Amino acid sequence: MNKTATKKRIWGWFFFDWASQPYNTLLITFIFAPYIKDLIGDGAEAQAAWGFGIAAAGVIIAVLAPVLGALSDSSGNRLRWIWLFSVMYVVGAFGLWWAAPDNFNLLWTLTLFAIGMIGMEFATIFTNSMLPDLGSKEEIGRISGNGWAFGYLGGLVGLVVMLTLFAENAETGKTLIGKDPLFGLDAEQREGTRFVGPLTAIWYAVFMIPFFLWVRDPRPTKAPKGAVGKALTDVWGTIRNLPQTPSLFAYLGSSMFYRDALNGMYTFGGIYAAGVLQWSVVDVGIFGILAIIAGAVFAWLGGKADTKFGPKPVINICILLLCGVAISIIFVSRESVFGMAVGPESNLPDYTFYVFGAIIGAAGGVIQSASRTMMVRQSIPGRTAESFGLYALAGKATSFIAPFLIGVMTTLSDSQQIGVTPLIALFLVGLILLRWVDPEGDRAQWGHASSS
Repeated sequence: MNKTATKKRIWGWFFFDWASQPYNTLLITFIFAPYIKDLIGDGAEAQAAWGFGIAAAGVIIAVLAPVLGALSDSSGNRLRWIWLFSVMYVVGAFGLWWAAPDNFNLLWTLTLFAIGMIGMEFATIFTNSMLPDLGSKEEIGRISGNGWAFGYLGGLVGLVVMLTLFAENAETGKTLIGKDPLFGLDAEQREGTRFVGPLTAIWYAVFMIPFFLWVRDPRPTKAPKGAVGKALTDVWGTIRNLPQTPSLFAYLGSSMFYRDALNGMYTFGGIYAAGVLQWSVVDVGIFGILAIIAGAVFAWLGGKADTKFGPKPVINICILLLCGVAISIIFVSRESVFGMAVGPESNLPDYTFYVFGAIIGAAGGVIQSASRTMMVRQSIPGRTAESFGLYALAGKATSFIAPFLIGVMTTLSDSQQIGVTPLIALFLVGLILLRWVDPEGDRAQWGHASSS
């Protein structure tokens, strides 16, 4: 492949991150989740419902992710799978438009949200498995970091568009710049905020065009006979033999916990701020802008650090930072900051939370990029998509447990602050297990020590 074609393929791959990031940014964290809190009213009840809904989607992802990855490896072209899951993404996101204040059905809304989220996660398995084809072992850290940075930038642009043109303040009916929502959308019916669903769907459909135009999959397009049976056999064989690949086993376990904790921060960050600090959707959006800018800048810098030092030390540092935030966040509320009482008009809780947001954005962007690079190093030669399917399984095997535990803890304590404490334990377990991960994986014992 010539240089121009390779460069276009890399940029096409980057555009998946740009196209898909708004599901995380706009729906999971900064716009739609706080809106759910507005509809339900009680912050603790909303956090619990959000946790149980995310947990249900996580179960489906955990069960099917490794099978789909193995099926991709044995049956060929990954692009057709990405098309299929892209349709789920668009349908699920667009359907959130119907979460109207006067006709709100929580179960139906969470079902649509789960359909879109499952589509996003499964499409990500197949796009991530393309990373080793984009460059050498020395280059993929930089490529992964640049992709995450580009994705964060896409999320930032989408968030700014929502806050300035559509998402209305519930009290004033105006957007962040003091305007009515665009297209004559009815602020009383929260149509500006609800437009986040269609906007996320349209954004994805438009910006996936470069991906489908420029990315070509070298895999055969036709599945060989018995591909499904072979995929299931391969998955079971790989899982059964994981103890024989100790580095891969340790890394899947470590990433299962620390990525779950990070996803918990993203999933509950907006709804937490809305309930504990009484932030509006617009307030949470501003918080999101700061977090995303930090994420984009540090994902780019993290890619350079990954290339220079390798992914393992980068992941270690990020886990320590995120664990510190998970502990600190419990001690910040509208009434006090780290035990120091503040008045109802004080901005100190808000400024403190902004700092937390910047750290989460920075460390989160770096750790996701470095984790993707680390998985390439740990992956089984010739079975990259299956390996990334297991990686997705590791990322989701406890992801339904964490939201579930947060839902249970919040329900039992009736406190959003106590409700998020499971995140601390998850980060610590992930950090401990990372000690047994070899930065170069188990390649020597496979007889592929020289492969990249």
